[in-house]
Amino acid sequence: MSDKTAFLETFGDSPILRVLDFLVVNEDFDYSMTDIANLSSVGYSTLKLFWEKLESENIVTNTRTVGKAKMYALNNSNPVVKKFRELYWETTKHRVHEKVKQEEIIR
Repeated sequence: MSDKTAFLETFGDSPILRVLDFLVVNEDFDYSMTDIANLSSVGYSTLKLFWEKLESENIVTNTRTVGKAKMYALNNSNPVVKKFRELYWETTKHRVHEKVKQEEIIR
C-alpha cells in the first residue's frame, strides 16, 4: 500500500502538490518553511523555488513570527484555496468510496 494520500495518487506527486497536500491536511496549525519542507518531504531549496509564488498569489499567509521563524498556513480566505480544499477532500472521499466498493466486490 502506498503512503501517498488519495490526492497525490490521483493528481501526481510533485513538490508543490506535496506542500499543498501537507498544508490542507494540517490546516489547524501554522508551520515554518523549514518544517513545511521537512514534513512534506520536499527539499528546502526546492520549496524556496515556488514559495514566493504561493505567497504572492495569497495561497499561503504569514500567520505570526516566532523568534526568527516566520510561520505560515494555507490562506483559507482565498477563494482559490477554498475551491482547492473542496477538490482535495472530494478526491479523498471519492477514492475512499472506490476502495470500499472494491473490497465489497472481493468479499
